[in-house]
Amino acid sequence: MIKTQKNFSRSRLSAGVAPVVLGLAMLASPAFAQAAAEEEVAADEIIVTGSLISNPNLERSSPVNVTSSDEIELRQTNNAEQILREIPGIVPSIGSAVNNGNGGASFVNLRGLGSNRNVVIIDGNRLVPAELNGRFDLNNVPVALVEQVEVLTGGASTTYGADAISGVVNFITKQDFAGVEIAASNGITEEGDGNKVRVDVTLGANFDDGRGNAVFSIGYQQADPVYQGARDISVNNIDSYSGGSGGSGTTAPARFSIPGTGTRQIDPATGNFRTTSAFNAFNFNPYNIFQTPYERYNMYGAAHYEISDAVEVYTRGLFSKNSVSTVIAPSGAFGLTVVIPYSNPYLAAGARNTMCTANGLTTAQCNAAATATSATDPNYRTFTTVMSRRATELGPRISEFQTTYFDYRLGFRGAVTDKINWDVSGAYGQSENVQTQSGYYLNSRVRQALLATNTTTCLTDTNGCVPLNIFGANGSITPAMNAYLSANSLVTTKTDLAQAHVQVSGDSGFTLPWAADGVSFAIGGEYRKYGASQESDLLSQSGDLGGAGGAAPNINGGYEVYEAIGEVIVPIVQDKPFFDSLTLEAGIRYSSYKVDAPTAPTYKTTTYKVGGSWEPGAGLKFRGNYAHSVRAPNISELFSPVNTGLTNLADDPCANLDDNGVAIPGRATPTGVLRDVCIAQGAPSSVIGLISVPTAGQANATGGGNIDLQPETSNSYTFGVVYQPDYAPGLSLSVDYYNISVSGAVSSPTPGDAMNACFGAGNLSATNPACLIIRRSTLTGSLSGDSAEVPGLFLSLSNLGALKTDGIDATLNYKRDVGFADLSFALNANYTFSSTFNANVLGLAENRDNIDNGYRECVGYMSANCGSLQPKFQLSARTTLTISDIDVSLLWRHISGINQEPADVTDSGAAYAGAVAAAGGGNYNLGKIKAYDYFDLSTRLPIGDNVTITLNVANLLNKKPPLVGSTIGSTSYNSGNTYPSTYDALGRSYSASVRFKF
Repeated sequence: MIKTQKNFSRSRLSAGVAPVVLGLAMLASPAFAQAAAEEEVAADEIIVTGSLISNPNLERSSPVNVTSSDEIELRQTNNAEQILREIPGIVPSIGSAVNNGNGGASFVNLRGLGSNRNVVIIDGNRLVPAELNGRFDLNNVPVALVEQVEVLTGGASTTYGADAISGVVNFITKQDFAGVEIAASNGITEEGDGNKVRVDVTLGANFDDGRGNAVFSIGYQQADPVYQGARDISVNNIDSYSGGSGGSGTTAPARFSIPGTGTRQIDPATGNFRTTSAFNAFNFNPYNIFQTPYERYNMYGAAHYEISDAVEVYTRGLFSKNSVSTVIAPSGAFGLTVVIPYSNPYLAAGARNTMCTANGLTTAQCNAAATATSATDPNYRTFTTVMSRRATELGPRISEFQTTYFDYRLGFRGAVTDKINWDVSGAYGQSENVQTQSGYYLNSRVRQALLATNTTTCLTDTNGCVPLNIFGANGSITPAMNAYLSANSLVTTKTDLAQAHVQVSGDSGFTLPWAADGVSFAIGGEYRKYGASQESDLLSQSGDLGGAGGAAPNINGGYEVYEAIGEVIVPIVQDKPFFDSLTLEAGIRYSSYKVDAPTAPTYKTTTYKVGGSWEPGAGLKFRGNYAHSVRAPNISELFSPVNTGLTNLADDPCANLDDNGVAIPGRATPTGVLRDVCIAQGAPSSVIGLISVPTAGQANATGGGNIDLQPETSNSYTFGVVYQPDYAPGLSLSVDYYNISVSGAVSSPTPGDAMNACFGAGNLSATNPACLIIRRSTLTGSLSGDSAEVPGLFLSLSNLGALKTDGIDATLNYKRDVGFADLSFALNANYTFSSTFNANVLGLAENRDNIDNGYRECVGYMSANCGSLQPKFQLSARTTLTISDIDVSLLWRHISGINQEPADVTDSGAAYAGAVAAAGGGNYNLGKIKAYDYFDLSTRLPIGDNVTITLNVANLLNKKPPLVGSTIGSTSYNSGNTYPSTYDALGRSYSASVRFKF
């Protein structure tokens, strides 16, 4: 129910008013037994996500997906990322299930359009982002106080400003909470690992005869790691294209490039190089993690007080302290170019003689060089080689992310008249993330430690250099060597956001002749000032850390924006035959951006929306909405300097050898134009036919920000129908079509697009700029190696991209009394027709606004170009039986099948299908994932009046994750031979919670 309105509004939506907006919700979770008492408490007035206008009598034209606090409790969810990950239509983004590349934060990706194209808000308000891309870290959401989560699809930039191209996620907190609530939960997998703990204490009180309320909540969450070596599917790294054991070419014993021969591994037993290029790739899987360990403390406080009958002050503060650890396989020398004396004390005679011959030394010269112990000796000689050696003796690489976050808001609201309200507020927030990296070799010290002619001192020794035995077996690197070679490094990321908002809204007093309600409006202005920086120590800036994926340069930037906003809702017809309601709504936002750089352009953008709904009667409602949105480039996109890092690339047309240095079946040595192109890209002619594919499916890539970027634009529309028949109380059905397109998208080419621009049909030419911009190792010809020497692919940011997606959302909700119990059912489904991306890698002007010219389809497909999986069809259905206040609930989640991207089949070859020895010898098709169904069972029962116990079994049938190998997708999502953010890699798990409420 809705209480009588006061003369000012509180912009919120509580559980008590959820039935009022059920018709416009894509999913309203069924009410459970334990929620009945809470539904008696309602807010004074509501706001529906997607509008600035508070009026409970006017329904909106945009579909909103609702997840209630009951659903969160039944799922035993520890953080907000897990809440959103399982909603159909939301594509998993970086989160806790993937360790490699995880920066200690979690994000949401609406509709697969990118986690930087949506806005996450709490109670309708923005918060300070966690990093330079402007994204809010979901780890900072106070889950204990979340009443419900609302997801609005489609352009919401008119209401919430830039970034809301694909929509908005609104976490709505419990209002007017009174009492004490203590909740504790614990979870563990059936394997006995992955323990997760959560404890929350919430206190609230109404005071001064109900004129004020204050609430404070403190929470603690902790999770243990689950290593990939603890699950059968991920014990061994499997190559997706060969089906054999995969891994990294940086292994132990070390591998060296030999002029005219290719790369060979040292044989410690003989002291010589092996006679073939074959070797056993390093299996890094057991070191990596399926569940990222973390420890978090969260505090949230909010209060409001009616100073007078016309003025209320309100405030909100959020603070969190997060500690997240990422653990990956040991460091080492990753394709490092080094100079080694022929007199190195650890270099055996056999290997020395091979290097002498390869570099054109005579036997006499070689023998003389072997005994030259001083660089001033005329016989002193060195050879240059690309060396790869895994630092297995050092242990794993560990990054500790310590994040301190706060955001504070203060505001006043009141009434201008009995129908018009005002609201003025300001907010300021800061986030600081300190990354401490340990377990990394320093490339410079590896090079220095190899310049030795005895076992005690280096030729240049100003820092306690310890000569390195890189030629021995696994274990040849001593603790003293490791202590010299390794050092910790720090990268600190800081962000801040200052905001101001002023708004006047209400009923204009003007009513159309055929309507009972007046025209509602909202006008206002906003100011936001963003600042962000990345401050790295000298080690991180230099790119000297072996296996860190490139340098972490200093970045500093910011921008500010002034905005004017207007919205209107016009009831046209009400309570007439065939027109129970006909409503029009519209909005516009004008923005002026100023970037903090002398040469940066200024942006002046306009976004707008128009929508409407029609209720002809008989429980039917038709609704539609169109939005033109604009997203300005963020600080990372504008200010990041050009830098070389890693990207995902499983194959290379210039390569003849696989991950294990074995000749690729059916792959001929490059000849003709292909050979000319490989050489033009930097490969020596002597290594043609001896080049390996990128190690571990990762190639170097160079890219960076672009201060001249312009805002991208988006057009989106939705239309649908809601049906709530009178003859079936408790039944509601909604079906909505959505279509979102982005032109002038700020984007960079996918690795496949960059390669196709050169090696694709009709493009291959030694003079093609798209070929010449790809740069290889000048020693090995590889696209992998030292980032300071091998630029690799060029993946620059531009406004040349385009994206488009469309699909259907459907919901079905039903509740009825079946005699002995209450039965409720809620289904939420999504069918995505397409999700296309066009990077326009060739920069053709005619492609800019033509999504169908050179597009890449990713719905239902997996590849490194498509990122996270986006199934064609997903559904989530919950059935709950309530017997004597006891809830028994079954959740069914369905994910449709996934296949290898057809373009990836053309580029890299078909994924392996057949017996996989590393997986026990069973037959698999690594390029195909069948449809998956998961079932979770929950039981909630009261004990007395104040205690509730909830038990949950997730993945009830212990469904194993699909096996696809490790190289068919991006390492941000394809990890441990599967996609752990989409499929459950941990197996069946159990959790229990107890809640005390007084």
